[in-house]
Amino acid sequence: MESNFIDYVKIYCRSGKGGRGSMHLHHAKYNYNGGPDGGDGGRGGHVFLRGNHNFWTLLHLRYDRHVFAGHGGNGGKNCSTGSDGEDKYIDVPCGTVAYDADTGKYLCDITEDGQVVMLLRGGRGGLGNYQFRSSTNQAPRFAQPGEPMQELNVVLELKLLADVGLVGFPNAGKSTLLSALSSARPKIADYPFTTLEPSLGIVAYREGRSFVMADIPGIIEGAAEGRGLGLRFLRHIERNSLLLFMVPGDSDNIRREYEVLLGELERYNPQMLEKHRVLAVTKSDLLDDELIEMLRAELPDDIPAVFISSVTGKGVDVLKDMLWAELNSESNKLQSVSEGGSLVHRDREVQRFASDFADWTDDYAEEAEEDDVEDLEEYELEDLEG
Repeated sequence: MESNFIDYVKIYCRSGKGGRGSMHLHHAKYNYNGGPDGGDGGRGGHVFLRGNHNFWTLLHLRYDRHVFAGHGGNGGKNCSTGSDGEDKYIDVPCGTVAYDADTGKYLCDITEDGQVVMLLRGGRGGLGNYQFRSSTNQAPRFAQPGEPMQELNVVLELKLLADVGLVGFPNAGKSTLLSALSSARPKIADYPFTTLEPSLGIVAYREGRSFVMADIPGIIEGAAEGRGLGLRFLRHIERNSLLLFMVPGDSDNIRREYEVLLGELERYNPQMLEKHRVLAVTKSDLLDDELIEMLRAELPDDIPAVFISSVTGKGVDVLKDMLWAELNSESNKLQSVSEGGSLVHRDREVQRFASDFADWTDDYAEEAEEDDVEDLEEYELEDLEG
């Protein structure tokens, strides 16, 4: 069964072309030489991205991937201005990043509900011959064509907005912890890769306070080379201000597993190492007090650590206190992205887009060319009649 969670799509956007100006000379019963009165063409429609908190996935764009704005209307006689083309708004979830699919260049980042960013500008309408009248040219027999439309292939990536991101190997207990701390109910089973899509949960804290926790599919050593589910889900913790590393207490070497996870994050994006980190040793209900003390000596020294059990609740309150303290520490306070915050988006490799969307067809090109030819022939015909 195909998941409804879609976080990666490619769409084709086309703005509207401007309407052409009218080349018309006024003729009335008692005024045969009324002069030029051709109106201006209307502008073409723009294409916008708009944040919408009612969406949580890009599923609606997977099957509606061609976005065409309306063309501007042509000018008419009596200085009538053509109508403006219809603008198109592409509603996306908050946390969506847009890239140029042909160059890999970063375009924009939608982080707030109602935020609007223009992707493509519609063409300006051409001026009618009324605008070119002068004392030396009282009957201009020419007008401007409208500006052409713009086209753009866009790749949209959804990056979830959360405070704490869970990082760990498969079956490390990430989904179990999320279900224990929040009302989220991710799939839990005793085999690897039970989590195939990210999950969000709101963790209640003291005095009515709360924070958002994000669970992503587990990563394994070599994920940067495509092993397991790869690293593509790590985009969902790029915005998190705090990373919670989870390593099972029955692991052969807790420190080594933590370093492997850290190395995979560095391969994906070195800036993720600048985030604050907390280490949770899970499944500690399987360990006695003496073994826990022995394992403490082997834990990394540069990161706060706590032993927890999501099943029995051991250490869970201590973990919540630790997470809240790290989230609100002075060194970890992040600016809003709209105010120039610390999240930096890098341009992407075009080859990666080409491989990810190898089956994507451009079945719009012929239609666009036919429209342009037809409009050009009609314009030349009116010019000759004038």
